[in-house]
Amino acid sequence: MAQTTPNHTQTVAGWAAHDTSGEITPYTFKRRENRDTDVTIEILYCGICHTDLHQAKNDWGITTYPIVPGHEITGIITKVGKKVENFKVGDRAGIGCLAASCLDCEFCKSSQENYCDQLQFTYNGVFWDGSITYGGYSKMIVADYRYVVHVPESLPMDAAAPLLCAGITVFTPLKDHNLIESPRKKIGVVGLGGLGHVAVKFGKAFGHHVTVISTSPSKEKEARERLGADGFIVSSNPKQMEAGKRTLDFILDTVSADHGLGPILELLKVNGTMVIVGAPGKPLELPAFPLLFGSILHPKTLP
Repeated sequence: MAQTTPNHTQTVAGWAAHDTSGEITPYTFKRRENRDTDVTIEILYCGICHTDLHQAKNDWGITTYPIVPGHEITGIITKVGKKVENFKVGDRAGIGCLAASCLDCEFCKSSQENYCDQLQFTYNGVFWDGSITYGGYSKMIVADYRYVVHVPESLPMDAAAPLLCAGITVFTPLKDHNLIESPRKKIGVVGLGGLGHVAVKFGKAFGHHVTVISTSPSKEKEARERLGADGFIVSSNPKQMEAGKRTLDFILDTVSADHGLGPILELLKVNGTMVIVGAPGKPLELPAFPLLFGSILHPKTLP
């Protein structure tokens, strides 16, 4: 594994963390030349994902320094390799979390590359050539076109960027559990950070009753007035949590900080479903009794 290869000849200005302080400072590094299956993108916007903070501080113990974070990237294609399909110079494009996979396993062949055993990420990963990947906190990026998406003209580039991680992270469980076109359900969203904001908006767009569960009473106004949430439960308020017991069909837990699951599970109806998409730094405690008495032993598809 090396930071660069002889093909890394393009000097790029960016921002990197160099140690566990997580401080991001200006950093100059090298990117590879555009290969036959690559596109080069001038980066216009890059969202800040909580993963960037975890990785910059090595919260998960997997960071290789220096690290250039950023995997919510939008920009304009400036160069296209001769084997690239469906992209041309001038296209509006986006890059999310993935930089490479084997392209041959059952998951890669069914558009589920994120489950590939050989998956590598847009930053802090190892590309096919053995080089370390650097993310979107930079002026430009070179990416294999198979991990690049089009950004529609109707969607502002700055607004599109967070959809490439936060958006797909909360959209996928809603889709997997048939909540895009299903009859109206009662959905709970735990946490009103980057993921939670998008989850509330998706839930409302799909016609569901959405309740936000948060430790911060000050977020209620934003949840209701700006995002359209129907309900708000302060998770540290015993009366509100008691009133919310067995009222929700589906809960999406977006919190990346350490927190208890027991009280949240009790908000689910019998046979309800909770999906965890946040990534706390420490293992979560999972109590048995809310699972047993709520018949929540494994994920279930809602009717």
